[in-house]
Amino acid sequence: MQNYDMLIGGAEVPSANGTTFAVTAPASDDVLGHVPRAGAKDVGDAVAAAARGFDAWFRLRPAQREAALLRAAELVAAEGEARFLDTLIDESGSTITKARGEISYTVDLLRTAAGEARRLYGETFPNDDPHRISMVFREPLGVVGVVSPYNAPLSLLTKMCAFPLAAGNSLVVKPSEETPLTALAFGRLLWDAGVPPEAVNIVTGFGAECGSELVNHPGVRCIALTGSTNTGIAVGQAGLKQMRRMQLELGGKSALLVLRDADPAEAAKIAAQGIFTHSGQICMANSRIVVAKEVYAPFIAALKAEAESLHLGDLRDEKTVYGPLINGRAVEKVLEHVKEAIDGGAGLLTGGEVLQGLVVKPTVLLDPPRTSRAWREESFGPVASVVQAEDLEQAIAIANDCDYGLSAAVLTNNLQWGLHAARRIASGAVHIGMHAFQSNALAPIGGVGLSGVGRSGGHYSTEEFTEMKWISADVGSLPR
Repeated sequence: MQNYDMLIGGAEVPSANGTTFAVTAPASDDVLGHVPRAGAKDVGDAVAAAARGFDAWFRLRPAQREAALLRAAELVAAEGEARFLDTLIDESGSTITKARGEISYTVDLLRTAAGEARRLYGETFPNDDPHRISMVFREPLGVVGVVSPYNAPLSLLTKMCAFPLAAGNSLVVKPSEETPLTALAFGRLLWDAGVPPEAVNIVTGFGAECGSELVNHPGVRCIALTGSTNTGIAVGQAGLKQMRRMQLELGGKSALLVLRDADPAEAAKIAAQGIFTHSGQICMANSRIVVAKEVYAPFIAALKAEAESLHLGDLRDEKTVYGPLINGRAVEKVLEHVKEAIDGGAGLLTGGEVLQGLVVKPTVLLDPPRTSRAWREESFGPVASVVQAEDLEQAIAIANDCDYGLSAAVLTNNLQWGLHAARRIASGAVHIGMHAFQSNALAPIGGVGLSGVGRSGGHYSTEEFTEMKWISADVGSLPR
């Protein structure tokens, strides 16, 4: 067992009050180590360090910022498995396949962000006065507070850090208390890559004692959060009081539409991937499946077979599809959602119980009440709800009967139907011919409704983390 320190001001430091908390493995409940339990003093020190780091980082030439991020990508490509693989598996309950996917995506994100360091484009616009010129510049915000989640503790953290850095900002990161070890390892990698140490600070702790202090600190110019909608609302309210910028990627209740021309067996495979990957602990997971009546019966038969064939075993076995939920509270929430739906009249096609430990069996509910939490709220577990639709218009209406709008998908071989549905579904993204869980380093990831505010990825991210400044000049008449 190891004791870890936070990264503040270029040094590895304990908490100011000397307290720590244990980090445990969800698959075994083994203690992986102890990390500092940060409070107000630690957050204040980190913000002050980040303010100094901002000056050092922003003053570097774009080529130097680009080089540091490219070096980080090279380090992950060369040393990613050694630095992160075991930690990802043990700390977050990831399978080895999912952990390797995160490492690979991290390389892509860092390379993409590196290119953005050279693309902070401004513009000019015309004036009626011929002697006046107007220019718009993009400038970094300053200190960005990052609150990152446990479900993809490396790749999502990378996205939330790399693009603000590319724009010239500095960081104070508060990772999930469930997965701080991955964040600390990533912070050290950024230091090794040449990012000024004071520009990247990592504080470990809990929401009320650490996260709240970061969100409310007057020295923080922007908050980037990926997390639950309830947390996002609280962060948004706090940020609005100080009129600070916010980029909030929150919960989802993604719909997958299976149209009447879709192959039921193939659609079931795609749907299973979209909900059961990482035990459904993915905000874009297609937990609501709307199926055309013509293919409903063969689809649910195929989905049952898919769910019951999934290999759930050792996390380091490449055949294992998913592992445990993050903690006991997550299991209780999932089982409560399932029980409430069944009590309300839903059919249980398969699953609905714990396999062992924190591993919940792949679960499929048929026609749950539209008022049930299993249908309306994010269960964040391996639970899919399936309903039948009479036609395409009804399927779209069912998809839109939701407070969330992060992602959606449409399975069809008819591109006209697919595009019609994609344009009509209220969601930040709609994917045709695939499941709803899709990522791309260049794409504008984000949602509508309770799914958040702002977009992340590519130039959309760097724009989120910059301020536009209008500069005009009166150049006078030409000299004679």
